[in-house]
Amino acid sequence: MSRTTAPARTPESAAAPPSAPPPGRRRLGRKHREWLAAGLFLAPDAIGLLIFVGLPMVLSIVLAFYQVSGFGSYTWVGLGNYERMMNDPLFWDSLKITGIYVVVLVPVLFCVSLGLGLLVKQKLPGMSVYRTALFLPYVVSLVVVGLLWKFMLDEQVGVVNRAIRGLGFEGRSWLGEPSLALAALIAVMVWVSMGYYMIIFLAGLQDIPREYYEAARIDGAGGWTAFRTITWPLLRPTSFFVLLMSTVAAITGGLDLIFVLTNGGPANGTSLAIFYIYQQAFVFGEYGYAAAMGSVLVLIMLVFSAVIFAVTRGGRFDDDR
Repeated sequence: MSRTTAPARTPESAAAPPSAPPPGRRRLGRKHREWLAAGLFLAPDAIGLLIFVGLPMVLSIVLAFYQVSGFGSYTWVGLGNYERMMNDPLFWDSLKITGIYVVVLVPVLFCVSLGLGLLVKQKLPGMSVYRTALFLPYVVSLVVVGLLWKFMLDEQVGVVNRAIRGLGFEGRSWLGEPSLALAALIAVMVWVSMGYYMIIFLAGLQDIPREYYEAARIDGAGGWTAFRTITWPLLRPTSFFVLLMSTVAAITGGLDLIFVLTNGGPANGTSLAIFYIYQQAFVFGEYGYAAAMGSVLVLIMLVFSAVIFAVTRGGRFDDDR
C-alpha cells in the first residue's frame, strides 16, 4: 500500500497570510485615528465657541454699522457710530478711567498674588486652611461681593469707617468721592482676584526643582539672591500668563461689581469703558453704538496683549540677544 508524503512546511508557509481588507474599504492609520479621536473630543467645544463666541463677534461687527432703535428697526449709518464715538467726551473719559484702572490694578494684583504665592508655599501648620480662605473670595459671586463691600464701605455705618474712627481719625466717603471710589473699586477687585492668581503662582513655584535652592544655599546665597537668580527667571511663563489674563480681565471684566458697588458713579468716576458700553446698549437702547465701542475696546485689548507679548517675549526662558 503506497503512502503519500505531505510536502514539508516552510516558515513562510506556516504563517497565515494577513486577511486583505474588503474591497472598497481602507483601514485608517494610527495617526489618522488619533486625529479623528481628537477631533471628535474637541468638536463639542469648537461648535460651542463658534455659536456662542464667534458668531456673536461677527454680528457685533456688522451691527456697528447700523443704528438700531428700541423697536428693532435697523438703519444703515456706515461709519456714523464711529464718528459719534470720536466726538463723545464721555467715551473718552471712560477710556481714561479704564487706563488708570488697568495701570494700577494689574501691577498691584501681580505683586500681591506673587507675595501670597511665596507665602503659602511655606510648609507651616494650617497652611492649607489659609490657602482655602484666600481663594474663597474668587468663587463668590461678584454681586454678593459688591453688596458686602458696599455695606462695609458705607460712610455712616460701614465697618471700615468705624475702625478708622476707633483709631481717632475721621471717616471718609469711600464711595462718594470719584478718586476714592475708583481706589475702593481697585482694592475690592484685588481682594476678589488675588486668590485665583495666588494659586497660579503657587503651581509655578512648585514646578521649580528644590535642588536649585539647595545648591544655592550651599553656595551661600540668601533668600533674595535665590529669588532673583532662580525663582524669578524660572517663573517667567507663569508671570506672563498672570499679566496677560489679569490685563484682559481688567479691561473687559468687573461689570457686575461696578454696577452693584458704584453704578458708575459718583460723577462717572468709576464708569469704565465696559460699563459705559453696557449703559449705551441696555439702558439707552443704542445697540449699534455700543457694538462700535465694543469693537474698539477689543482692539485696545489686543494692543495691550501684543505689548505684553513683546515685553515679556511670551514668557520664554531664553534670553534673545
